Amino acid sequence: MNVVLGVGGGIAAYKAAELARALMERGLTVQVVMTAAAQEFVRPLTFAALTGHKVITDLFASASAEATLASAVEHIAVAQENRLLVVAPATADLLAKFAHGLAGDFLSTLYLAFTGPVVLAPAMNANMWLHAATQSNVATLRARGHRFVDPEEGYLACGMTGPGRLAEVGRIAGAVMAELNPRRDLEGEIVLITAGPTQEPLDPVRYLSNRSSGKMGYALAEAASARGAHVILVSGPVALEPPRSVTVVPVRTALEMRDAVFAHLEAATIVIKAAAVADFRLAQVPKQKVKKTAARLMLELDPTPDILSELGRKKGDRLLIGFAAETENLKHEVRRKLETKGADMIVGNLVGEEGLGFESDQNEVTLALRTGETVELPRASKREVADAIFDQALKLRLALYAAR
Repeated sequence: MNVVLGVGGGIAAYKAAELARALMERGLTVQVVMTAAAQEFVRPLTFAALTGHKVITDLFASASAEATLASAVEHIAVAQENRLLVVAPATADLLAKFAHGLAGDFLSTLYLAFTGPVVLAPAMNANMWLHAATQSNVATLRARGHRFVDPEEGYLACGMTGPGRLAEVGRIAGAVMAELNPRRDLEGEIVLITAGPTQEPLDPVRYLSNRSSGKMGYALAEAASARGAHVILVSGPVALEPPRSVTVVPVRTALEMRDAVFAHLEAATIVIKAAAVADFRLAQVPKQKVKKTAARLMLELDPTPDILSELGRKKGDRLLIGFAAETENLKHEVRRKLETKGADMIVGNLVGEEGLGFESDQNEVTLALRTGETVELPRASKREVADAIFDQALKLRLALYAAR
């Protein structure tokens, strides 16, 4: 099976040689394409010796008229001959080019001609990775269905410590193999997922909310869709592009989310409550903006609907998965919530830890299962965590059916 390995210009380019070898050990034929900047870090000869194939470095590599004509359409031939494109390291420049359709070299031109699965493994300075422009480009590319192997946290070549280090070669190779041999174990399932925060108005311009970015819920939607499910995503206000082939139902308040969930519940076979729903709302919302004064302002708040508890009473044969964001006593709290909410699984994580939880690209969670088991999932990208949750959910459902 043939794949293209695109190598961007960063200090992590040397690790692409390890990736090429890892892919070949898995039985793949690897065609390497290097940007001009990548060649400043690693010579093409290294990859040619490793793969046994010519390394493509330019759109117009030869001076002869016949060879120039051939190289002018080579990106089309490479796109047609290979099953998958993996880019490692995917620099901020490459992510921007891909997101905006710029085609100034062989790799970016190949990307536009490529119709197969794409795996992107970014690596860059932490500030560059966290910059709004880069995150916007990442969101655009995720929405196209591309699989990201998110960068890891650690000491970077620039001297900073933070997210931006190229993921381990084994993780990238694993993502490549998963895309080449996709699981379709959720075909026929209708997965109903809630994601993001809710916003409870205090007056026409202010609201109560929380720090949820929606990234975990959207990663679950992306994973379920990739595994063959029809996905209905009930989403609070987030700054994310929804995954392809997902039905999105936008909501704002807890009441709107509750109504949307029960409007789609009948068709669902798996329900995942990943949203961070506000616990309280203002009893009476003023029709005009509340003016600031020197006096203390007292708010009278009513509890919002407990959507998970109501689902627990009405779920029938559906598999119900809830989430718990805690600041302490995680194992106790996820087990308590499992028992009181009527769920089949509770996914818990400690919020406030460095690089995890709200607004982060990674998560580390504890699963409490109705069978009595507790499963610890190690720190990984939210997409990897999402796949692991579905793996456990399918095992759990078999165990629950067998116990009947």
